[in-house]
Amino acid sequence: MLALQAKTGSVSLRPGQSATPVSSLVTAPGYAPLRLKRGDALEIQLENETAAPIAFNWLGIDGVPASEPLLARAPLVPSAKDSFTIPLRHAGTFMCDARLLADGQALPSGVRALIVGESDTVAVDRDEVLLFEDWRLRPDGTAIAPGSDPGDTTPFRSVNGQVTSEILTRLHERLRLRLINGFQRSVIAVKIENHDVQVMALDGQPAEPFPARNGAVVLAPGARADVFVDATLPAGAVSSVLLHDGSEARPIARLVGSKEPPLRNAPLVAANPLPSNALPARLDLKGAMRVDLPLNGSPSNWVVPAAFSASAPPAFHAKAGRTVVLALTNRTATATVFHLHGHHFRLLDRLDDGWKPFWLDTLAVEPGQTQLIAFAADYSGRWLMEATATDWAAPRRLQWYSVG
Repeated sequence: MLALQAKTGSVSLRPGQSATPVSSLVTAPGYAPLRLKRGDALEIQLENETAAPIAFNWLGIDGVPASEPLLARAPLVPSAKDSFTIPLRHAGTFMCDARLLADGQALPSGVRALIVGESDTVAVDRDEVLLFEDWRLRPDGTAIAPGSDPGDTTPFRSVNGQVTSEILTRLHERLRLRLINGFQRSVIAVKIENHDVQVMALDGQPAEPFPARNGAVVLAPGARADVFVDATLPAGAVSSVLLHDGSEARPIARLVGSKEPPLRNAPLVAANPLPSNALPARLDLKGAMRVDLPLNGSPSNWVVPAAFSASAPPAFHAKAGRTVVLALTNRTATATVFHLHGHHFRLLDRLDDGWKPFWLDTLAVEPGQTQLIAFAADYSGRWLMEATATDWAAPRRLQWYSVG
């Protein structure tokens, strides 16, 4: 049984000054990720010790309708408890939070990483999580939640709950870095200087390995990437981990060459793909159900979470086992982030019927663009969809779809 408490915690953002109160999901001190194995059944007891209702949310956990917030599980009021079980059928990097109802609340809400290990051994020497979050602080040092005017606040960034992080590396050591964008609204790019970065998984699902373009990995809010990095630093040398949030690139962590001898005499050979989670190799696009889904603009059936009703009609209903193609259109001048609950999807090529060699559950759609995505509706149930503009003051909006 994993006991999770939503309560007031803190994050250290200003060296030499007091920590900033925020809303946290607490299991143990610090930002240690929750680590389990594929095939485990995660039994959760959740307690709300905050002053407002919360809706507990998993990012990347497919096919568990009993855990769906606002559809299967009502918001948890202050001082209340809830218990449920999550079967972990897929290995990968996932995230949990209590942010669905957090817009405009007294404190911003942080996130927690969930790491589900593969059944088979993965040939890496180290497995590290880098969880990036952003905060906006008033002049008095208090933090504000998104969904409200940031006014005269100052942005701060953290990694694993601190202003910076240091990872010691030995020459020829292979690192698995799990990069998680826990930012409230911003798309980020993470670049590791002077190292080749091989992308192995996106949003918790294995990909055909490919090199990160210019060594940078771009992540929408809530997105995750597993990358392999073969350390090349001699003793004492430093390589910065740069984070770009749309304004400028700044160092937020660093790799440091250890004084220990090289881990091996030569670099490892190219890595094999991660073990499959058995998602379908192909999708039947010819017989697919096709749905136009504007992410914003008018008319729109998207509603803020406080106004969401499970009795409202779904955006669409798909027969179990059928392929669904969604045309996601952004009619505004700001990028909008789409998140699909319950299933992972393929990003389709714009000029033909092919798809990118990876699975996603989160996608940023640029202004004025339409992106086509496809998924196999394998899991019966009722599932949320989220759409949020990449602007601190923008509200989160919801719709839902059904499979059965």
